[in-house]
Amino acid sequence: MEWGAARVLRDRDAGLYLGGVLISGFGSSAMLLVAGIWVKSLTNSNSLAALAGFCVWAPMWLGPLIGTLADRVRRRPLLVAVNTGLALLLPVLLGVRSSHGVWLIFAVLFLYGTASVLCDAAEAAIVTATVPDALRGDFNGLRMTANEAMKLLAPLIGAGLFARYGGGPVALLDAVTFALAALVFALLRVREAAPAPLTTGGWRAQTAEGIRYLRRHPALRRLVGVGSAAMLLSALSSSAIYAVVDAGLHRSPAFTGVLYSVQGAGSVVGGLLAGPLLRRMPERLLAAAGMAVFAAGIALRAVPLTAAVLAGSGAIGVGLPWVIVAGLTAVQRETPGDLIGRVAATASTVVFAPTALGSLVGAGLVAVVDYRVLLGSLGVAGAVVAVAASGALRRGGVRDQGAGPDAGPVHETGSSSNRSRR
Repeated sequence: MEWGAARVLRDRDAGLYLGGVLISGFGSSAMLLVAGIWVKSLTNSNSLAALAGFCVWAPMWLGPLIGTLADRVRRRPLLVAVNTGLALLLPVLLGVRSSHGVWLIFAVLFLYGTASVLCDAAEAAIVTATVPDALRGDFNGLRMTANEAMKLLAPLIGAGLFARYGGGPVALLDAVTFALAALVFALLRVREAAPAPLTTGGWRAQTAEGIRYLRRHPALRRLVGVGSAAMLLSALSSSAIYAVVDAGLHRSPAFTGVLYSVQGAGSVVGGLLAGPLLRRMPERLLAAAGMAVFAAGIALRAVPLTAAVLAGSGAIGVGLPWVIVAGLTAVQRETPGDLIGRVAATASTVVFAPTALGSLVGAGLVAVVDYRVLLGSLGVAGAVVAVAASGALRRGGVRDQGAGPDAGPVHETGSSSNRSRR
């Protein structure tokens, strides 16, 4: 079995694109951790520190509208411009010296989050234009592996820089990575047709078209729904992590870092396996299998034994990438090139927006429900979703039957149309 890394890196544009994502991802992983620490150190407020993360996630709710912008312009110049803009924006944070400047951190983080949603939408289109269809499962799995690996390394470097020099140097580091990413994206050889003119109704109609395509495509709708359920369960279960460490394992809160490291290592393994598995099974089966492994991991965390909790953390790390990679690959392959930005951004909103809600609800549940009951219930819920997904997605047939009879008018698929542009 040939690993996805070798297959992707032999393709010049796929390798370049992955390099750009890795470079910017390194800076982002460092900056997003430090942002909360920075706010906490300036204000001594846990709630304001948490608000830093909210500012980054909030633009996700505007995903369909932001994705429309990605479909109105050429995507490679857009990626270059957005990464350049972030490189110029982040040095503004050098002016933050006291708690009076915290608002500037929040403002920059909101723009940061908006740019991230825009880049994700544009990158989904770029992938269909630069990465051959046969490599997309490998590429998406490798990208997730690399991102998870960055999360193991970059936060440590960011935290070390912050402890020694403060937040300013971390912002500069992130700015440099965005500048380098812009340069790498500029080297991509992408042939893009001019964006189609706005239809009658303007931006509102264009945004609704992306939402409507996802809603009417039965298999994509179900795959995205499984991803959304997985992220909601992940947020709910993460709220119980401190109870697991304290009440279950009788260890100090610092042991939480060990569990997240194990989960991150599992994500690296899951991402590496996703591409080879997608070459041997349809997306629906990988999503269902990932959900089942993920659900088993949640349930194992309810067992008050260190070995079981560590195994559960690893299983969560392995299973969750399979669900996300399966949905992302299907969206890239089944969506027409002129709709990919809007559909990808809408799918991201559906998948990741429940994270914030799950965190809030989970925090409340942990206060009134025994963590073992909570995690056991979430594990059962995940298993039910896995079983239901396997049957429902078979009827949708994303790989076997395409859009299906109720999808409405279907354009030429993104994979074939973009192959003709290259």
